[in-house]
Amino acid sequence: MIGDIPAAATKSPRAPRRREERTLHAAAFTNGPNELFDFILPLWAGAALGLSATEVGILMAVEMALSVIARPIAGVLSDLFERRYVAATGAVLYAASAAGYALAQNAAAAYAAAAVGGVGGALLWVAVRAIISERLAEDSAVFPRLLASQETGSWVAFVAGMVLIGEIGFDGVFWACAGACLLAAALLLSAPRRQDPAAVRGGGAGGAPGAAEPQGAVAPEGAKGAAGSAIAGLGAVGRRLRPMLLAVVVTMTAEAAISLLLLMHLQREFDLEVIQVAYVFLPGAIAMSVAAERLHGYVVRFGRTRILMCASFASAAFAAGLAWAPNPVVIAALWILSGLAWAAVIPIQQAVIAEASGEHTGRGMGVYESANLLGALIGALTAGMLYDGADWTVACLSAAALILVGAVVVPRAVRSLGVADVPPPPPAPEAEAERAPEPAPRAKSSLAKDSAEKSTAEKSTAAKRAPAKEEPSRTREQLLRELGRHAVVFTVVQVLLMLVGLSWLRDLVTQDTLDVLLHGGGQESGFARVVEDGGKIWVFVMVGHALWAGAKCLAMAVGRGGRD
Repeated sequence: MIGDIPAAATKSPRAPRRREERTLHAAAFTNGPNELFDFILPLWAGAALGLSATEVGILMAVEMALSVIARPIAGVLSDLFERRYVAATGAVLYAASAAGYALAQNAAAAYAAAAVGGVGGALLWVAVRAIISERLAEDSAVFPRLLASQETGSWVAFVAGMVLIGEIGFDGVFWACAGACLLAAALLLSAPRRQDPAAVRGGGAGGAPGAAEPQGAVAPEGAKGAAGSAIAGLGAVGRRLRPMLLAVVVTMTAEAAISLLLLMHLQREFDLEVIQVAYVFLPGAIAMSVAAERLHGYVVRFGRTRILMCASFASAAFAAGLAWAPNPVVIAALWILSGLAWAAVIPIQQAVIAEASGEHTGRGMGVYESANLLGALIGALTAGMLYDGADWTVACLSAAALILVGAVVVPRAVRSLGVADVPPPPPAPEAEAERAPEPAPRAKSSLAKDSAEKSTAEKSTAAKRAPAKEEPSRTREQLLRELGRHAVVFTVVQVLLMLVGLSWLRDLVTQDTLDVLLHGGGQESGFARVVEDGGKIWVFVMVGHALWAGAKCLAMAVGRGGRD
């Protein structure tokens, strides 16, 4: 069978974790292009192809329509076939879409690239979320980690794209995005095969017997070619998840509306350019990437419904605050509040969908993604009508009121699905190490097997009775050492750039700070500008690394203090 690997590798206790880690890296490499495309496609279509506003709208609608249609199908495929193959196919199609934009010379070619991207995005994201859900039963923090990876990829790609677009142009950005997507496909293909659910503790989300294919290629019903059964299963999952799907449409409508309202407001009322608008959104994206895992601790402590209500109130406060925000700096600060709210809401929604879908996690993620896109479409239409037909204050307060409806609808939807309100806490680092013993040889005798199991049980009991290990401290030290090494290299390179007159940081201090932040330093073009822009990107990456490491260390310190 295609992609078979030795049984010993399949049963490796570290395989599920490696599978998750490579999927998280792939998500980071692909979400950057995904978010960047949404931002620059309208600009590229008008500037490079000369498309009218109507044609630009059709371009965006083609990708969204194909994605909505393909997502439930992607869910079925993710349940029937090995998910990393489905996700890798989506990443390759994403790369093909980016290359299509780079090569497009007319509207027809752009529409074709958009269609390929819509299908690729459906296959990729549905399968990625289904893969991540496989360890949900043993680690409730898997979806916060996925969001953190996605948002890290998003803001890094935004900074790089916005800084370099003046030098390499739209085509260069598209080719870079294509390369990132191909790298993601390689990561997915190199990930371990999914283990037999019976061998995984709890079976992951939907880990009941028969939830996944023993050989990682085709589930039993897929092997029989039961297409009708697969479609019937999709309908059954949709009916079970209906309350949550309706809640997702409502909340996504409100959030998409307020995001588009804000974008139009920044462009038309404050006359901000594209890069300036991107910098307003940047702090919220960084906040999401840093805070997602930390906020999961509050979900474990207070429960999903309480956190969902609090997040809805925070997001509504952000929407209402926009009505009176005096300048983009205040708006950027308010956007952080919205980012924190979404850092809590999105992982909860995805975990609830995975748990309620049972053995059909792929189908569940497919219909969930379709609901998200449907809400985004309704929100975009609503935002346009509100902006043209209502006062800005009324538009913001209307969006805030719709978000507040979510504070009632979403918690009720979670309760109606019958899933646990309080998820189990994620395993501590030392528990992860203890749960990963070396795999025993396949041809071991029954006596030797019993002896090994007894020894493992005794070690586990002794570990529980022993004093707490210092693994968290060592982990913090490792994080700080990595940050320190990064800081040393960063400092040395920045000093060298200052000596040769190519330092963006020096220009930031010695020239007009706001102008340098938004438009770059003194270099006009050529290789010198590329070097200076590279240093600028590195500054943002360094800041993000410091924030991420600080949040992780703080979370470890608080968690350890709670155990003590």
